[in-house]
Amino acid sequence: MPAAVGWLVVYRLKGQRPEIVVAAFALSCQAAGNTYYVAISAAGGNVSLPSPADIGYIGFYLLMFAALVVKVRHQLAGMAGPVILDSIVGGVGAAAFLAVILDPVLSSAFQGPHFGAAVLGAAYPLMDLLLVAAIIAVAATDGKNVGRGWGLLVLGLLIHTGADIVHALLDLNALYVVGTPLDAVWTLGAALIACWTVVQSRSSAATARRGREIPVQAVPALATLAALAVLILATQKQVTVLAVVLASLTLALAALPMIFRQRIRLLDATRQARTDELTGLPNRRALYGDLPERLATAAGRPSAVLLLDLDKFKEINDGLGHDVGDRLLQQVAWRLSGLLAPADLLTRMGGDEFVVYVSDCAPPEAPAVASKLREALADPYDLGGVTVQVNASIGISLFPGQGEDLSLLLRKADMAMYTAKSTRSGHAVYSDGDVGPGSNQCHTLQALNAALQDDQLTLHFQPKINLATGEVSSAEALVRWEHPVLGLLQPDAFLKRFDEMGLMPALTGVVLAQALDQAAVWAARDQPISVAVNLSASSIMDSKLPDQVAAMTLARGLSPSALIVEITEDVLVADRDRARTVLAALREMGVRIAVDDFGKGYSSLSYLRELPIDELKLDKSFILTMMDDARATALVASTIELAHSLGLEMTAEGVEDEEALQALTDYGCDLAQGYLMSRPIPADQMEAWLSNRNGLPLPGGSPLQNAGPTQGISGSIG
Repeated sequence: MPAAVGWLVVYRLKGQRPEIVVAAFALSCQAAGNTYYVAISAAGGNVSLPSPADIGYIGFYLLMFAALVVKVRHQLAGMAGPVILDSIVGGVGAAAFLAVILDPVLSSAFQGPHFGAAVLGAAYPLMDLLLVAAIIAVAATDGKNVGRGWGLLVLGLLIHTGADIVHALLDLNALYVVGTPLDAVWTLGAALIACWTVVQSRSSAATARRGREIPVQAVPALATLAALAVLILATQKQVTVLAVVLASLTLALAALPMIFRQRIRLLDATRQARTDELTGLPNRRALYGDLPERLATAAGRPSAVLLLDLDKFKEINDGLGHDVGDRLLQQVAWRLSGLLAPADLLTRMGGDEFVVYVSDCAPPEAPAVASKLREALADPYDLGGVTVQVNASIGISLFPGQGEDLSLLLRKADMAMYTAKSTRSGHAVYSDGDVGPGSNQCHTLQALNAALQDDQLTLHFQPKINLATGEVSSAEALVRWEHPVLGLLQPDAFLKRFDEMGLMPALTGVVLAQALDQAAVWAARDQPISVAVNLSASSIMDSKLPDQVAAMTLARGLSPSALIVEITEDVLVADRDRARTVLAALREMGVRIAVDDFGKGYSSLSYLRELPIDELKLDKSFILTMMDDARATALVASTIELAHSLGLEMTAEGVEDEEALQALTDYGCDLAQGYLMSRPIPADQMEAWLSNRNGLPLPGGSPLQNAGPTQGISGSIG
């Protein structure tokens, strides 16, 4: 029955949890051993040790160890040293404890002809305790807690231990009989292990930290207590020499972690701090720690710094899911690693950006290296049922000709990478005279400051329509950059650079000022339309934001309710407590709070209860597919119902056809925006659109008008 439960869980999860699959195999091995044992005994046969049943029993322990390894495989490299050391201490301490309890069994083995059988009988409880020690050592070393699920596993193994000890003692005197209550004890232990698979199937990374944390010294402390108990007992009565030796060895080994643990943990912590958790590559900290030293010792020998960015990774990550995006990044890291020499350095900077340092690389050779990397990455990726193909853009800077400082080389490689993206050339070498699209003129600090100070930033507005009345209740403000050389730039082309240069607060101030200026113009014309501004994480975390908004609305004679602040779910993940404080202050003064791109991320929905939110904006990916996908339709309808049950308004983004508009109206959606009504347009075109709305009927008879062939796509300032 426990094995059946395990496989039922595997079936329900479609085999997506490898540790549960392995545990199900382990329970099956145990069930096979039990079946053989009972069958032979029922037929009147004598099952001697060892027997074929022991193959199944030993397989159970080996596979349970494997399930533990699979469960923590991503963290195993960082915890290997402490876990092995603690497991050895726990195992030797358990052996000393068992040597006392099973002394009659072991003594009989040394004096009789059944040495192998006795040792095997004593090995089973020892393997139980070894597995318990390993589980607790992993949980303590990883800094996490075992939770209720792991507690069931430990309890099941401890019950196994007791049953194995009793069996060994009974078997010594030929007193064990199949069908006694002892068999039920083994079944109970296996049932608890099966329950662990059920609990694990319902848990996730978000719930992994429930329960009480295990002290780091748990295994060595328990092993030391067991060893001391054995030695104290040896002073009171005769104890086998083996138990005394094992207890003494336990105390000696337990001293090692006390001496070296801090050093091991410091080294492990340092290594983990310099390692990207997802790919296992060195991270940004490792790059800035190691590469300057390599450049300094290069003695002027030419080398190259390559900044690699995956093309359209965001679309894959958002459209197929973050788990698919993570697997893609892991495979990219694996492919790149296989192409580099030992003296080269590959690091993941974050997101889909990688830095490759190629040593002893003359300037003419660098483009060939970039082409080789791009060719390797161009092959299709099998991402677990989904096959995708991606390309990469690579920017190259050359040492020492283009600089000897790492920050300067990275900045120039970044500029070259933008050139490669904009020209779709695949790779580009930094050039001081580059004035084409994506050049350093677009992304230097001076250019960004000029955009802020010389009125190069402008807003386009996309109206939000009340589906019940057909009225324009608000408009989303979307920033554009009228670049003097490159023309009109969309947000994707410059927002990241503003954030990297620390200019996002200044950009937010400019956008808020222009948006509120336009709201004041509409109010003066007796068209009270609120404006929605999407704010970045850095802006939401700014404690001065509420005072800034209050001053700006007061200066324009506007109520704070004229402003809607839009945030995305990733902002809430960054620092929810701080976000709650700022958002609560804004909400208290009358500013409305909306969650943009709702459903696009994968954060906990608890923020809907904890944060002061007025509106949810359902991501356009659901709206664009709802008429062709029953699941998307169900999600849209249920999300609207969820919003209303929480007292929130629901806005649908990306409405592009009348069929979807009609369906949203039928589902009770409150507001809608999209190309069907209007693309994002400049303020003067918005005013003309407001004055001449007619032609496109809204369900219920209210007139709307498509803005026609205006330019611009939906964007934001965050």
